[in-house]
Amino acid sequence: MIVTLTVNPAIDRTISVDHLAFEDRAYIVSTRESAGGRGINASHVIHSFGGKTIAVLTSGGKAGRRLQRHLNDCGYQVRVAPVQSETRTNLTITDQRGLTVNLNEKGPEIAKAELAGIESAVRECLDGAAWLLVCGSLPPGVPASFYGKLIALARKRKVRTLLHASGDALREGIKSRPAVATPNQSEAERLLERSLLTRTHYLEAAQRIREMGPESVVLSLASRGAVAAFADGLYEAIPPPIDAVCPIGSGDALTAAYAWRMEQPRANGAEALRWGVAAGTASALLPGMNFATLEQTEEMYRQVEVRRVE
Repeated sequence: MIVTLTVNPAIDRTISVDHLAFEDRAYIVSTRESAGGRGINASHVIHSFGGKTIAVLTSGGKAGRRLQRHLNDCGYQVRVAPVQSETRTNLTITDQRGLTVNLNEKGPEIAKAELAGIESAVRECLDGAAWLLVCGSLPPGVPASFYGKLIALARKRKVRTLLHASGDALREGIKSRPAVATPNQSEAERLLERSLLTRTHYLEAAQRIREMGPESVVLSLASRGAVAAFADGLYEAIPPPIDAVCPIGSGDALTAAYAWRMEQPRANGAEALRWGVAAGTASALLPGMNFATLEQTEEMYRQVEVRRVE
């Protein structure tokens, strides 16, 4: 069982337009609304790959009730930790060339009692779990140390943890030594307070972040694939060249596929890295906020090259 946590979920409204250009009119092609958040996205991918997952998430107000309705037929277990304030709504605008604009709300205020309820929900779901995926941003009122607390709790239960976060939540969370951290390039740049421009920079960054606490680090690089720092060395996963349609959520697909593969027989980090990059790359080829199926990921997997860096 893979448990995902989304403390700051959202109603994701995705608008596809013909083209985006500065000071020019765009025409809407389609509009879609769905339950969003890094952990929810990860559970969706894991479930579609045939894995077992429980999505733990907060929900508040009218938007929260809409969020839960979107999850009624998701096919996997959902554990809701109620909060008083309104669940946020995020807006994504993307065009047919892959150009994308994200407009995200910060999220609801979380009271101390509500935070204790989230921790209690996670604690109950850890029984029998193999992984806990701690995902996404922290809303106002949640201390940056919260993810680290949950990672330490999971370790005591012999549950492996994956941290898929940014900013202070990432900085504090890696101190609790998760099994793997999965920052993207911009998140790594903010963490290390330096620009990452070259292959050498990426590899150095993955190794440097690993030295800060995680057992492993997977640094996702969008269309360039990913690099990873494992106990046995540095690796890079290189996908084929693609024309991305909508890259939003590709990092969530990578994270989910990585954890899913690590639960399969004869799992290892390099193989999980290859599956993760395949899932992220295949998802970027789809319009709107959609995730590649297992079959689409398998097809991309055959085209992804993974090699150890000497």
